[in-house]
Amino acid sequence: MFANKTIPKITLLVRSLNTSVSLYKKRENPIQRTFRILINDVANTFKGVTNKKSRNTVVTQEFPSYTDVVIIGGGGIGSSIAYWLKEHTSFDGFNVLVIEKDLTYSTCSTSLSVGGLRQQFSLTENIQMSLYGYEFLRTLKQRFGPQAEVNFTPHGYLLLASEEGAELLIANSKVQNELGANNVVLTKNEIKDRFPWMNVEDVAIGCLGLEKEGWFDAWSLLQILKKAAVEKGARYLNAEVVDFKFEAKPEVVVSGFDDQVYEQSNELVVKMPDGETRTVNFALCVVAAGPQSGQVARLLKIGNGSGILNIPLPVEPRKRYVYSYLCQDNAPGLNTPMTIDHTGAYFRRDGLGGNFIAGISPDVDEEPETTNLDVNFEFFDRKLWPILAHRVPAFNALKVCSAWSGFYEYNTYDENGIIGPHPLYGNIFFATGFSGHGIQQAPAVGRAISELILEGRFQSIDLTRLGFDRLLLDKPMYEARII
Repeated sequence: MFANKTIPKITLLVRSLNTSVSLYKKRENPIQRTFRILINDVANTFKGVTNKKSRNTVVTQEFPSYTDVVIIGGGGIGSSIAYWLKEHTSFDGFNVLVIEKDLTYSTCSTSLSVGGLRQQFSLTENIQMSLYGYEFLRTLKQRFGPQAEVNFTPHGYLLLASEEGAELLIANSKVQNELGANNVVLTKNEIKDRFPWMNVEDVAIGCLGLEKEGWFDAWSLLQILKKAAVEKGARYLNAEVVDFKFEAKPEVVVSGFDDQVYEQSNELVVKMPDGETRTVNFALCVVAAGPQSGQVARLLKIGNGSGILNIPLPVEPRKRYVYSYLCQDNAPGLNTPMTIDHTGAYFRRDGLGGNFIAGISPDVDEEPETTNLDVNFEFFDRKLWPILAHRVPAFNALKVCSAWSGFYEYNTYDENGIIGPHPLYGNIFFATGFSGHGIQQAPAVGRAISELILEGRFQSIDLTRLGFDRLLLDKPMYEARII
């Protein structure tokens, strides 16, 4: 995608943190302050220091004009980052502010997610993140208390492959099991024996997750993460980021950027619900704005500048439909896994009755508009229903009861998450672009970003290959698709 762009070599020669900046008047330099507090907080954490302050307020009442870390986006990813940062720092010594424009989460990708959890990926990083996602859910009550519940349904995933995709499915399963997943490759006859309601005429093999896979209530996980972050001292601000202010940093020299004065942002502008605009000063910023992340990046001149800044953050909203339907006669049983057809269509049970949900991504030439969340029911009749009825003959008699749509934070480059710092702006981090896998990877991503900020490197799972640098080097991280 970016192969024809000239990518300059980047070497940071000088980065002074001691320059007095008039913006902050008598306040010490924000980055210097943040790292001073970090050192103290990490030291206190290891000493077992805790703060027992009252922790009842969810949305900050006093406007926060300064914060050490600002997280743009308070959905599953943003709230996980906030939780992990505050898990390892003191209640009020290290400031974490989450800016979310819609605290009702009515259009949030997390709350509209179907909440799938699987390890059946081809990339090691995706497998490892989802394995940790399962471990996080398994220990949820130990971490957050007996009321923490996301209704995890452990019925697994069943990926179906045609003759053309069979070899790849087998190879993927081998890697997944070596990394700690537990799935088994089934022949078409074995699939039929387990699931007699399924038509397997055009299926060569399938891969069934035996444990650690299934689905859960994504909304509940979001609320648990947010509540925990707030109880540990994170603040949520109901506002929309509309701009960033930049300041020249002549003391910073970057090779390949010699003809320009380096600029850095430590101040953003937010629009409040009443229309008023206010500013927030920050040391570090994490862009976790889901489908709007690309738009936020453009406010940072990423994608509309020169040199390195000519490379955009390739994340945009893509609308996906989820249809809910009823099938009672000869319907798939209660042990039905989340089934992903080799056509790309998926379906699973939804509750204990005869309710199911299903969906499929549209072809590139029929991507729906993203100005609203309206559902196209004709798309179900024309595109999805024939596939469902072919795979499960009982679905010929289904009845669509309702539907909803949500936005993927779609990475147009390689459809995988972009995790880590921007190569030019050392105080800007990304956690976005997960293209439908975000909520299951949220625990691992939150932990990973906190490790980068607090420890300076990934420690639990090495996600270096999923950084922004792959855009500069034109090294996409594709998932191998099963067909």
